[in-house]
Amino acid sequence: MRKREEKKKENQRRENVTERWKTGGMAAALIAAVAVFAVMLQLEKSALTKYEKGTVYVAAAEIPKGQLITAENMSFYFQEKSLDKSCIPESALCSPEQVTGLAAVFDIEQGVLLADGMFETLDDILGGMKEPVVAGFKAEDLYQVAGGVLRAGDRIHIYSVSEEGKAELAWDNIYVQEVFDQTGIRIVNGDMVTAAQRINIYLDKKDVEAFYSELASGTLRVVRALQ
Repeated sequence: MRKREEKKKENQRRENVTERWKTGGMAAALIAAVAVFAVMLQLEKSALTKYEKGTVYVAAAEIPKGQLITAENMSFYFQEKSLDKSCIPESALCSPEQVTGLAAVFDIEQGVLLADGMFETLDDILGGMKEPVVAGFKAEDLYQVAGGVLRAGDRIHIYSVSEEGKAELAWDNIYVQEVFDQTGIRIVNGDMVTAAQRINIYLDKKDVEAFYSELASGTLRVVRALQ
């Protein structure tokens, strides 16, 4: 009788040990499964991040040097493209807020990925002017006016010539805002044939009086800066 009791207890102990092993194994298997699942999620996330898409702008058409980008012409010159984010440089133009009000600093070919360094802002153009204004003059007011080929975005140097024929630099690196033909129609930057008859430039307000006084006296000459 006593041996039966001992055998029964031994069998019960073995069953308890086996049950604990089963429970522990299931817990370990569950933990391992969760760990594997977490790793797979992380790998999937990394893979998706690697190929995550972003929007950039490319030149939809050739953008001439000096061409100002506005809300009206943006869709003509700029085209959205989707690229892997890993391929998009930090300087790339990616949003409309970055685009409007920019002017190309050189001719940009169609299809080129557009970046900050290809454009200048109005703040760049106006530089240290305290009260910038737009001053206009006719080509006939100045001798030759660089042969009539001035376009928006060009830089010019304006010289004052004395009665003795001595020329002195009066205004340096002046930005041409817009140019017009003889009928008053704005000349687009891609047009390299039509002669500019009326020219608008940015000047500091303090210089306007002196500019028009010398303009009226016929002592001013213009040369185009080669950038």
